[in-house]
Amino acid sequence: MNIIPYTAEHNIFRDSLRKFLDKEIVPHIEEWEEAGIVPRSAWKKMGEQGFLCTDVPEEYGGAGGDFLYSVIVCEELVKSNFSGLTASLHSDICVPYISAFASEEQKRKYLPGCVSGDIITAVAMTEPNAGSDLAAIKTTAAEDGDYIVLNGQKTFTSNGINCDLVIVAARDPTVKQEHQAVDLYLVEAGTPGFEKGKQIKKIGWHSQDTAELYFTDCRIPKENRLGDKGSGFLKLMMKLQQERLVCAIGAVIAAEFMLDFTIKYCKERSAFGRPISKFQHVQFEIVEMATEAKLGRTFIDKLIMDHIEGKNIIVEVAMAKYWTTDMAFRVADRCLQLHGGYGYCEEYPIARAWRDIRVTRIFAGTNEIMKTIAARFMGL
Repeated sequence: MNIIPYTAEHNIFRDSLRKFLDKEIVPHIEEWEEAGIVPRSAWKKMGEQGFLCTDVPEEYGGAGGDFLYSVIVCEELVKSNFSGLTASLHSDICVPYISAFASEEQKRKYLPGCVSGDIITAVAMTEPNAGSDLAAIKTTAAEDGDYIVLNGQKTFTSNGINCDLVIVAARDPTVKQEHQAVDLYLVEAGTPGFEKGKQIKKIGWHSQDTAELYFTDCRIPKENRLGDKGSGFLKLMMKLQQERLVCAIGAVIAAEFMLDFTIKYCKERSAFGRPISKFQHVQFEIVEMATEAKLGRTFIDKLIMDHIEGKNIIVEVAMAKYWTTDMAFRVADRCLQLHGGYGYCEEYPIARAWRDIRVTRIFAGTNEIMKTIAARFMGL
């Protein structure tokens, strides 16, 4: 029995998205990987077809869909073996801060553009000396009359080059209590004092524009603070459940995808006069990986439904994020090994998949932090 009750509408949406990706995205992947960035036109096409921010209410230009539409977008993008177009980051991690916490005026100003692809979003939390420890951020937000003045540096900001709107985590230097000092602010690209730094060259995710961001006496209206003063840390904690769930979903799909094309390769590749899939060692490797992928799939599908029902699954999501990303990396490495020397060649999909999956054990909170979170809730 399937855990997730997809409807006919969900299946039609998936089919449309798959056709769109095959026509508009997949043929350009190598070109964009070489260029090191995905053009804004691709985002615009995604928006025009209704594949961005599917949960945004109709009154703001969205479709008002349930979370399963987000799951479908995440799954189909991962199956394309392409990490450059981070639509799930935009739709399911960044924009929900606006949907949930922005004023009515801000929602009407920004959400329609987020849905259409005219506005690309980013979240700027990580700093050179503050990663998973959000309370340690140094970027300051000083009040000056009707304005907030931002000063500081952010790094590892996904969509950092393409972004039009950034959600910035900063602290009020006059507030001593660490958690109450943090707030979230909306900063538009082009605001004086806001500068996009160079794009960071990475081992994987070559066409995903990760960048450093700089704020130097950057003045924004006080209204650009999301919600009440001193509530930023709580807002981050509230949204991290979905962020980590999306990460875990992507990891399971990646493992399934890598396993599928590795099985096909092993059936076609011959050694000593027979397909290598006929060797017991290869069979055992594949069965072990398939078992882990199915365990991950069952766990994730259950968490998806719990999340849709509004359950608090912080501990379970932390567990899922660390286990699924570790599992996906194990699968990637074993699949590459089964490809032999060809697995180390760029023309084979496993090469990019192996390279790109590694970072999932780091972002959205390192896997070590995930274990720490689970341990705390377990009273250890």
